[in-house]
Amino acid sequence: MTTVENVRHDDGRGESPAQRADRRWGELLQELRVAQTGTQILFGFLVAVVFQPRFAELGTTDRIIYVVTVCLGAATTGALVAPVAVHRLVAGRRLKPEAVSWAGRLTLVGVVLLYLTMVSTFLLIMRMVLGDSLAVWLVVVMALWLALCWFVVPFIARRKGTTGGNGNGNGNGNGGSVDGYGPWPR
Repeated sequence: MTTVENVRHDDGRGESPAQRADRRWGELLQELRVAQTGTQILFGFLVAVVFQPRFAELGTTDRIIYVVTVCLGAATTGALVAPVAVHRLVAGRRLKPEAVSWAGRLTLVGVVLLYLTMVSTFLLIMRMVLGDSLAVWLVVVMALWLALCWFVVPFIARRKGTTGGNGNGNGNGNGGSVDGYGPWPR
């Protein structure tokens, strides 16, 4: 580790920038496999809805929600498949760190769009089953739950990982726990 870039990014793994990019790409692919599968199933459901007999019974508001939901689903699919296109178009050009960075950003955009798609889908389903007032409350609760799980918890973990969880700035990423298991007991 002699270059400034290697020292600046060294987290104790002793990786070169190329090794780090390879590892991060592999991790990103695993995340995308999970997200893409769920997104494809959800989008397939949304496409099939329009061909159901009960679709004709939807009012104007529900049709608007449906159209917005399908557009969100398509955008989500695009954002979560985009990292593959980025990788394919820059492969062999020694741009893997940049490709990983762009793919990571696109994946985050995809997760935000997936959040919006899930909430919108849930709203459409709950309006069909329960009507307006109870549906809105359930959607708000579900939206908050998903936001907590998908955004708040990771941001808290990221923040604590930066400071070591105890404000000492050691950045070991394990919530300040010496044994590496975080703040929870074994």
